[in-house]
Amino acid sequence: EVTVNYRHGLPVITLMLPTRRERCRFTVKPVVTTVGAFLQDVQREDKGIERAEIFTTDGSKVSNATLMEVLLMNDFKLVINNTAYSVSPPVKDKLSSEHATEMEDIKSLVHRLFVALHLEDHQIRKERELLQKLDHLKEELLPLEQMKARIVDSADVKTSRLLWVGLALMSTQGGALAWLTWWVYSWDIMEPVTYFITYGSAMAFYAYFVLTKQDYIYPHAKDRQFLHYFYRKSKKQHFNVEQYNKLKDDLAEVEESLRRLRQPLHLRLPIQEISDKD
Repeated sequence: EVTVNYRHGLPVITLMLPTRRERCRFTVKPVVTTVGAFLQDVQREDKGIERAEIFTTDGSKVSNATLMEVLLMNDFKLVINNTAYSVSPPVKDKLSSEHATEMEDIKSLVHRLFVALHLEDHQIRKERELLQKLDHLKEELLPLEQMKARIVDSADVKTSRLLWVGLALMSTQGGALAWLTWWVYSWDIMEPVTYFITYGSAMAFYAYFVLTKQDYIYPHAKDRQFLHYFYRKSKKQHFNVEQYNKLKDDLAEVEESLRRLRQPLHLRLPIQEISDKD
């Protein structure tokens, strides 16, 4: 026989331990104790119990996450090893609406205190998980970072070389036009030549705008050429840019979560919640 009595406002479940053949009382905290925790306490008390489960009267199994407060509202069956016990908790007097509201406030406060007391353990476990994930992401990123550094150096060298080649061509063009103007021909002959060269340059800049939808600004043009060399080199060396960007985003997200986790509790709470508690 399994009995349920209330002592000092807390339910006390009394049952017979099968191996020790003696009755044992279990005081339950219904607001925070779950069915799984209660069954674990029973099995710890009697090592001979191999199976401990709770079912409703219609045969449905009760989840281990169910609070004992909910379980004790109705009759249920407690199965220990191969023996089933029918349990009928006593009916509690109905509370007034005002008393019920006070009880709900007390339950909410107890739940908050329970979370606060166990917050440190949860924080340690969460921090350990984030650190493991951080190390795993860094291990995956290390070879990609090394490959990216080589590709960036190669693209930067080619871009700088292209800029110097452009400067050399412009200097050569200026020197050739000066030589033709003052030593070979006269300005009257070279004036239409310089006009068409200037007009051709304007057409080239306009064509750049038509193709890229951007003005020909030297820093932007340099960055565009750098990216062109970078992606072409990445394709040759089979560097997965999308995978690299995804890993970097995941790494930043984990670092942000770790930073927020290590902040003091009052800095992580919303402003509205802090003001309500005050």
